[in-house]
Amino acid sequence: MEYKDYYKALGVDKNATTDQIKKAYRKLARQYHPDVNPNNPDAERKFKEVNEANEVLSDEEKRRKYDELGADWQRYQQAGAGRGQAQGGFDWSQYAQQGGFSSADFGDGADFSDFFGSIFGNMGGRAGGSKAGAGSDYQAELELTLEDAYRGGPRTLNVNGKSLRITIHPGVEDGQTIRLRDQGAPGRNGGPNGSLYITLRVLPDPRFARNGNDLTQEVQVPLYRALLGGEQVVDTLSGPVKINIKPETQNGTRLRLRGKGFPVYRKEGQFGDLYLRLTVQLPQQLTDKEKELIRQLAALRND
Repeated sequence: MEYKDYYKALGVDKNATTDQIKKAYRKLARQYHPDVNPNNPDAERKFKEVNEANEVLSDEEKRRKYDELGADWQRYQQAGAGRGQAQGGFDWSQYAQQGGFSSADFGDGADFSDFFGSIFGNMGGRAGGSKAGAGSDYQAELELTLEDAYRGGPRTLNVNGKSLRITIHPGVEDGQTIRLRDQGAPGRNGGPNGSLYITLRVLPDPRFARNGNDLTQEVQVPLYRALLGGEQVVDTLSGPVKINIKPETQNGTRLRLRGKGFPVYRKEGQFGDLYLRLTVQLPQQLTDKEKELIRQLAALRND
């Protein structure tokens, strides 16, 4: 039987910390989740592999026993892969005396490989045992417009056939993850449910570029207003705002509107700034009279 390298399955080394293992698992589970890869048997297989690897490596005791198994694997194979406790010079009873693994450790009906069914499921001899364990975590994604992220509010999403209503706080960022406790897979034998991790995807907005809590917006200013000055209304995420264009405003001029940027996450009443980049808009389809006036202006300027 092929030995399963769980460290390789998660892409971590054998000295990886619990946090590194958890981070690697979440990334891969999100990548290969059936909801993201419908009707994809390869993704489904990978999803099962990373879940199986996480089931062992995220638990300190199971990981320790798995590491011991790896060191004794060749002797275990020579012993007949579990057909006796003292074959080929390898005494398998040492694992049974430590408690070993049993099928109860991994939940009734757990969709794990033959590696578990033939090896771990027979270790320890506790066929009638019952051990509580936490359920697996679920992964999901939720798309938001920039205005959704700005205003926040309730949202509904479906995860594994279950409709969930959540509240988005204003100021969330693209890639931010929200954890919902007890919304993952059911626990085993009375153990706690897993968690649901929702990754927020904030869609690009054609009007605004975001940098942290600050926004940048391109504003077109008619040539005549740029030359002579005047008032202009611009749209912001909090509503229209009237700005003052100074006479002889140059193309590319930047204006700063304090507090008109993005809300600071979980800090009520605090906002970033909105930066306006003014682009002077040249007139098109000039009439003969307009052309003549421009010629006169050019003559006055000696241009």
